[in-house]
Amino acid sequence: MSESPEKTNNQTNTRPKSMPQGTGFGRPGYDPTSRFMFEKPKQGKKTFFRLIKYLAANIPILVTVFIISAVTIVLTIVATRISADVVDKYIEKRDIRGLGIVCLLLFAIYAVSVVSSYLQERFSAKLAQNTASKLREDLFGAVSRMPIRFYDTYSTGDLMSRLTNDVDTIGQAMSQNVTSMFSAALNFIGTLIAMLILSPVLTLIALSVIPVLAILTRIITIYSRRLFSQRSTDLGIMNGYIEEIISGIKVVSLFSREERVKEDFDVMNSNFRKSEMMANVVSGAMGPLSNLLNNTSYLLLAAIGGYMVIKNTGMTIGIVFAALQYKRQLGTPINMIANLFNTIQSALAAAERVFDILDEERETDDSKAVPLKNVQGKIEFKDVTFSYIPGTPVLKHANIMAIEGETVAIVGPTGAGKTTIISLLTRFYDADTGVISIDGIDVKKATRESLRKKIGMVLQDTYLFSETVRDNIRYGAPENADEDVKKAAVMAGAHGFISHLSNGYDTVLSDNGGNISQGQRQLLAIARAILSDPQVLILDEATSSVDTRTEKRIQDAMLELMKGRTCLVIAHRLSTIRNADKIVVISGGEVVETGTHDELISKPGGMYAKLYNIQFSTGLAL
Repeated sequence: MSESPEKTNNQTNTRPKSMPQGTGFGRPGYDPTSRFMFEKPKQGKKTFFRLIKYLAANIPILVTVFIISAVTIVLTIVATRISADVVDKYIEKRDIRGLGIVCLLLFAIYAVSVVSSYLQERFSAKLAQNTASKLREDLFGAVSRMPIRFYDTYSTGDLMSRLTNDVDTIGQAMSQNVTSMFSAALNFIGTLIAMLILSPVLTLIALSVIPVLAILTRIITIYSRRLFSQRSTDLGIMNGYIEEIISGIKVVSLFSREERVKEDFDVMNSNFRKSEMMANVVSGAMGPLSNLLNNTSYLLLAAIGGYMVIKNTGMTIGIVFAALQYKRQLGTPINMIANLFNTIQSALAAAERVFDILDEERETDDSKAVPLKNVQGKIEFKDVTFSYIPGTPVLKHANIMAIEGETVAIVGPTGAGKTTIISLLTRFYDADTGVISIDGIDVKKATRESLRKKIGMVLQDTYLFSETVRDNIRYGAPENADEDVKKAAVMAGAHGFISHLSNGYDTVLSDNGGNISQGQRQLLAIARAILSDPQVLILDEATSSVDTRTEKRIQDAMLELMKGRTCLVIAHRLSTIRNADKIVVISGGEVVETGTHDELISKPGGMYAKLYNIQFSTGLAL
């Protein structure tokens, strides 16, 4: 849309110091990251509990995982306690038969533990994938229901990054962490109880490192979450730039900007590499520090326990051996959390970005909105004012009337507000003030779905999906038969070229119809509008991309299509709208003239007459 605002950021932009000035597309001080947002990291606790709600949707799997985890932990604790008896009752007393029986028992316990561990991992993976799938489903559903204004804020690449990379990060982290976190907690509690029963003194020695470890964890958590949030943002920036350059690669090549865009990409790639490295370095420090503290307490436990055995305090070698085993088990959940710290923080940062989109306001109808039925096609704009950016109106107190079956052409210089009128009628945006009505019904009081089903559009910028030609024509009216599709194509003048495609109507188009010409894409868009059989037809210079002969065929077909329908035509070539019932001239967002071609051309000083004379004297469309 020609009057759509540039993508703006409503958050603080943090431009890395390393970003070069004067790069990009040649503007002084151009910053290739300036169009993207940086989200300050939020509280991780709220994000964590929102993720837990998604997990709770899989209660049967979750309960199964917890039960299997509990079985695994109990078996491990029991096996360790038995090992104390192995030393004191069998090894010291040289009871080979008893030792053999106990070893077989321990082997059976370890075998069952291996099976339960495998089942735990399997169900954990299923739980994580179910959760990630639900997150992706909710996120895509939210994105597809956002108002058009939303897409003026977020880049396509950034949204793609959230839908793919961020959701995958959450899924991978959860598959590693969900059962691990539960197992770690259960393991810690169970081992602690068993160790207290075995020896309270040795237990206190084993727990001596926990306060220090808690302080270190808190400090690293604060910095790590910020760094992972920055990493996700930098990844979104880079993906957005890649998407933009690939989409516009013809323009890049035409102006020989390959080296310049590579320089910009190198900067973004470098920023991502640095943020990725810093996040991993800071979070990765947790594991080694945890291992150091745990090994220190392990050494103290062995030394003090050995001293107590030597001094005949009642401590046995078996008890010390079991205590050391329990200490190792007690350190395992702590080390586990520390070693999983990287993925935990990465997942929270990614989840924040996903929830940011889920928390955006959706495009919803008023609770009292009703479906439009039996539309005749009377359209009226009453004193309508609209601004993309508050305080900068694009349309000012506009008054436009189109009665049933009338063709109204909207003309004016580029940026005058022509396309904005169409966007307001279809409720891609809502007017700031004034009323827009169809058949006397305020469009804000009608459901968007019913409103848009009554309107057919053929725009300058045609978009086709990577589906068959048939499905693209039938996109707005999927209930139509194949014969109806063919009739619409014939009427639009598209049947001829479709018949010469490799598979005819079953030919699959590439991205946005890249395997057919621009003119052919326009013909398919016109066929799509014909098939939807709308009561109101909007044409935004629909024949601008076809040759003169094809244009004549399309115009003849469109004249038939337009009969009995209310038509709004945005015209750049004024010669194409001479026969319009009414011409509305817009300049600077205001309606400055209204009348027929003959009426307006007869005003030598009028805006329309000036535009018309300029076109015919220069041969250019405005």
